[in-house]
Amino acid sequence: MLNEVTISRAIIDAYFKKLTRHLEVDVAIVGGGPSGLVAGHDLARAGKKVALFESKLAIGGGIWGGGMGFNEIVVQEAAREMLVEFGLRATEFEPGYYTLDAVHVAAALAARAMEAGLTVFNLTSMEDVVIQKDRVAGLVLNWTAIRHLKWHVDPLTIHSRFVLDATGHPASVAETLVRKMNVRLDTTTGGLVGEKPMAAEDGERQTVENTREVYPGLFVSGMAAITVCGGHRMGPVFGGMLLSGRKAAQAMLAELGT
Repeated sequence: MLNEVTISRAIIDAYFKKLTRHLEVDVAIVGGGPSGLVAGHDLARAGKKVALFESKLAIGGGIWGGGMGFNEIVVQEAAREMLVEFGLRATEFEPGYYTLDAVHVAAALAARAMEAGLTVFNLTSMEDVVIQKDRVAGLVLNWTAIRHLKWHVDPLTIHSRFVLDATGHPASVAETLVRKMNVRLDTTTGGLVGEKPMAAEDGERQTVENTREVYPGLFVSGMAAITVCGGHRMGPVFGGMLLSGRKAAQAMLAELGT
């Protein structure tokens, strides 16, 4: 016979054991879009302790809606090998253009990343960063609902060796550094360069090129890399996002060591 209190106790016990295990991690990822999921997959597969924090109920970022709510996306030839690796079903539309069901992509990326060892905390918002010796060394977290309600409830903190800003267009982690510490992430503007209008070819290339460490301990990937370092938006073509997540993971692994 099912006992309702036992069910509640099981959920509470399992969740807080999981949270406690991840108060100190190798990499903390903010944002559960495609670049964050790929980075989390690669880092976890390499044996690193990685936690991903997503402010929304569902992870997947901008994948779910495809283009204008039509739940199909495009991936170009440059990332085709990654489609095979992640078990993503693709149909060739024209040479070099592959269409994929957006829902399957979001679900499959999440499943592969978690199967590799990534731990996801959804409904959890980054409120601030931890700074130690002029280096980003962790995250300050709160429930998303508390943030939306603007209640004065103090957050909790985790420590990490690196943070990956995969928050998309807002570049929320980098923006926090600029706003609260007057950090100059760009030598020209001083702050965030911002994104330019649509130019898919340039945007896809720039997404990968701009994926890098922009402040000690802080990497940017995906659209956050475009917002921080500059570049064009690209719309519902996602090869650059996948490649950006992989590049970010490889850069962090090079510094973390094996």
